[in-house]
Amino acid sequence: MFASERKQKIIEILEQTPAVRVAELSDLFQVSEVTIRRDLQELEAAGLLKRTHGGAVSIATASFEPTLTEKEEEHLAEKKAIAQAAINLIADGDTILLDAGSTTLQLARLLKANKKHPLTVVTNALNVAWELAFIETIDLILTGGHLRHSTLSSVGPIADNTLQGLYVDKVFLATNGLDVERGLTTPNIYEAQTKQKMVKAGREVIVLADHSKFGRISLGLICPVTAVNRVITDPGAPVEDLERLKERGVEVIVAGGN
Repeated sequence: MFASERKQKIIEILEQTPAVRVAELSDLFQVSEVTIRRDLQELEAAGLLKRTHGGAVSIATASFEPTLTEKEEEHLAEKKAIAQAAINLIADGDTILLDAGSTTLQLARLLKANKKHPLTVVTNALNVAWELAFIETIDLILTGGHLRHSTLSSVGPIADNTLQGLYVDKVFLATNGLDVERGLTTPNIYEAQTKQKMVKAGREVIVLADHSKFGRISLGLICPVTAVNRVITDPGAPVEDLERLKERGVEVIVAGGN
């Protein structure tokens, strides 16, 4: 089957069901997941669908945001590897900021089990705070703010005002989309605004993004890629995008490779 025929079939499938998954399409068409992701990227660029974590949705459901459980389960091995690479950047005595996200949650769990203390940790995420709440050698600061139930993140003016008054050594930032030209994005504009304050609060900004985030663009702009210092990702990330990040002065760490 030619690529054009395969892409037409994908559109036809989305006319019958609101969402498709990369793994299912890979099995159906007997091609690699890399090939399917490229198909979905091209179809999204043509305005024919919207890519999501691990798949795509029809334009009718383009505002879809995965649930917290879906985010935690998606690409779990990659997220754990990214978190392991991230913890290696943290030194005893650091002041760090952990954004709300499934990969930053994995980092919090590693910090819970690790002896890299004392630390000061700022977070806007309830689940991250819960992981670290009972570690006496971690000084935990919550931003407060309006709780988004879908992400367990605190956003809005209270969170933003807290972040404006802080300056940390390292910000570990989550994102729904990472496009080299368009920057980092997320579906919720209030979450985007809070993340903007996080970027400004850090001496160093480190983005934790598995391969599924690359090439995706959501409604709310967080920042251009030139506003971050490092991106930690996995071997599935597009090589050309990683090279373009490096050209823009962003250090790239690929976690979990052999």
